[in-house]
Amino acid sequence: MTAPAARICVICNEGSGRNSREADAIKIAMEVLGDRAELRQVKGEELEDAARKAVEEDFDSIVAAGGDGTIMTVAGALLDSGHRFGVLPLGTFNYFARGLGIPEDPKGAAEVILAGGMRKVSLAEVNGQVFLNNISLGIYPAILKNREQVYARWGRRRIAAHWSAAKTFLSFQRLLFLTLLADGREVRVRTPLLFVARSAYQLESFGLAGADCVAEGRFAAFVAPDAGRAGMFVKASRLVRQKMQEGRDFELVCAEELTIAAKSLHLTVACDGEKRRMRTPLRLRVHKDALEVFAPPEEATSSGEPTGAAA
Repeated sequence: MTAPAARICVICNEGSGRNSREADAIKIAMEVLGDRAELRQVKGEELEDAARKAVEEDFDSIVAAGGDGTIMTVAGALLDSGHRFGVLPLGTFNYFARGLGIPEDPKGAAEVILAGGMRKVSLAEVNGQVFLNNISLGIYPAILKNREQVYARWGRRRIAAHWSAAKTFLSFQRLLFLTLLADGREVRVRTPLLFVARSAYQLESFGLAGADCVAEGRFAAFVAPDAGRAGMFVKASRLVRQKMQEGRDFELVCAEELTIAAKSLHLTVACDGEKRRMRTPLRLRVHKDALEVFAPPEEATSSGEPTGAAA
């Protein structure tokens, strides 16, 4: 057990303050954290700078309030900084927080921070961009583009996220021609989707293999075969029903060092739900035990619960 944080900087996207549900959650969390905590609401593109400024001002702990995209950005700014990291999960899926056993309700999450328990977490990066759960190429970045439009009309709900995926399947046509260099082994693929995971919790939530790769500090890369639109709907249905099978529905490549090359000079990469245009080749690496995160003890989350992103 570590001593509770003395000075806490809570950083969130200012858009969260305009969403009544998220605004209420932030208010509840700040009441629990008390006078030791200072709230800083900034624009999405200013999250990284705000986190770095909090490091320079020597706050004892820095907390990200938001979804996995916000958490990813703040965590990246704290990489190897020595500052303790807290999470107030406000997103749609919250895989990072759930994997560590952090409650999704604001009061419970704030109480975890006050309790002072710490877990060391390994962070992954692609071309210098830190990510917590996964990156993906192909159809998933296209789904995110449609999801933004659906969210704008119907709000940030899980059913809206699933609907955006269905819409994308109907129109997506572009295949990727990639060369993977996985621990020195070359694999050439033709695929509508490459998904590289670092969250064992997310994989086990969907009944997917690869959690052992993550637990061993490696990447679990899933390559979907070209099955056409009808085939993608079938695979999506199997994913929801946790019926995906290696060999039939995907090929799994586990690697500690992973490079992804393509004919294109740039690819759109989805990092924890945030789209980025990146220059190829994509080089992925893991930073071992790079961040200390406020979280419940491991034994409190191990019974019947999937493990999280901590290596």
